[in-house]
Amino acid sequence: MAKAEQIHLPVDKLQIGITVKLPLSWKNHPFLFNRVEIKEEAQIELIKSLGVTYVILLSGEEIIEQADAALVEVEEVEEVKVEVDHKMLIRKSLRLSQQRFIKCVNESRSSFSKIASDPEGAYRNSAALVEDLLEHMHDVETPFLALVSAGESDASITQHGISVAVVALMIAKAMELSKSDMRDIALGCLYHDIGKLKVPDLIRRKKGPLTEHEANFMKKHPNFGYDMLYKTGLYPEMVLNIILHHHEFIDGTGFPDGLKGNKIPIVTQIVSLANDYDRQLWTDELRSPQVALGYLFKNRAGKHAESLIAVLVKILGIYPPGTVVELSDQTVGKVMMTTKEVKQPQVWACNADGSEPALRFLTQEDVFVEKVLKLEELSEGAMRALQADMGISFYFSGVPK
Repeated sequence: MAKAEQIHLPVDKLQIGITVKLPLSWKNHPFLFNRVEIKEEAQIELIKSLGVTYVILLSGEEIIEQADAALVEVEEVEEVKVEVDHKMLIRKSLRLSQQRFIKCVNESRSSFSKIASDPEGAYRNSAALVEDLLEHMHDVETPFLALVSAGESDASITQHGISVAVVALMIAKAMELSKSDMRDIALGCLYHDIGKLKVPDLIRRKKGPLTEHEANFMKKHPNFGYDMLYKTGLYPEMVLNIILHHHEFIDGTGFPDGLKGNKIPIVTQIVSLANDYDRQLWTDELRSPQVALGYLFKNRAGKHAESLIAVLVKILGIYPPGTVVELSDQTVGKVMMTTKEVKQPQVWACNADGSEPALRFLTQEDVFVEKVLKLEELSEGAMRALQADMGISFYFSGVPK
């Protein structure tokens, strides 16, 4: 196509199925090539985030024409239909979060399996996974946290790594860190516990308290992980710093080096906080996400920067996903996704006896969270209906506007 015949398409008219050329240098966007075949909404949102007002349309002009014609019909949809569609989008978003989480966990396991036999393959896989995480976070203008699970009673290293990466990236986004910092954070999170593979299963999977010898051996896992990745010569310095120092605290009480304050890079501090919080969700005493957040305030004062904890609280909300609650209409529920209305999250709810379980959209009802419940306050029926004792992990979610 000659330059004079190029069609400049406004980014707000992008559609799945068309092929476009980005009017940017390859250095200024995350795609592999300037030519992009749009196959999913995530690509559209990513292009919109690049700050360009138009792209060059290479193919798919008929799709644009059809979309323009359909727009007239869409604008005439009745309000009740919009409400139904919004609920459908929320359901779809929650399902997609779960599917993406499982896919990420599996891809992370694949990378781990290659770290010794094919380190370059492991690095490529994990780098691609990082790009997926960033793309999923930017799917929507305002991402929220959704409750997801790998269906395991104990968090695997890879499951924990994905959940920590999601929370850490949300913190980084709120702090407006650079894309480079976000990549380091995500890659560091994925591998932060890989050194535990060098710890014997009898110690790593032990249910009761560790002996002093076992605890000291476990504390070596950051060093083990650092050594494993350092010798490949593939991982950025800051990623290695995260792996080595993700158990450091700003008051100097962490390990392995007892670093203090700004001796710990901000990206590592973010991962340390996200890791500390996620670990609490898998202890028998603190399985409630809200109780775990309170635990950080009470027992981790001075160990994490107050400014970072404030950002974490803002991201998690008053009732983080996984929190078991009583609603103002006397039903009980489990928070599935945060919303802008902190007392009206999306919840999986049922009657006190466990009957009539359903996904509830509190922002569209005159119902709100009344109080947080302990698991022992639920009936057996409600425990089953809510799957209240299932493991808690997080993934990005949100509904496109």
